[in-house]
Amino acid sequence: MYAVVEGEVHVVLRGQVLETVGEGGIFGELALLDDRPRSASAIASTDCKVAVIDLRRFGVLVQQTPFFAVDVMRVMAERLRRNTGQGSP
Repeated sequence: MYAVVEGEVHVVLRGQVLETVGEGGIFGELALLDDRPRSASAIASTDCKVAVIDLRRFGVLVQQTPFFAVDVMRVMAERLRRNTGQGSP
């Protein structure tokens, strides 16, 4: 998983931008959690810096800040709703 520290990253599937992730946002969380191939590509749309969050670091972050896991689940839920046409209420 990656956290955007500076700049913006486009999440792209089949040539279409699904989302632009800015500073403070995350991407790649599914591949971290289910250890399967990535479902989309990430392409820097500006100069950017990202922080790598591997499974060990993820565990440390969750232990130190339990709501970090809740934040990741909220991002996943929002993306799932958006991509299944359920959108926000």
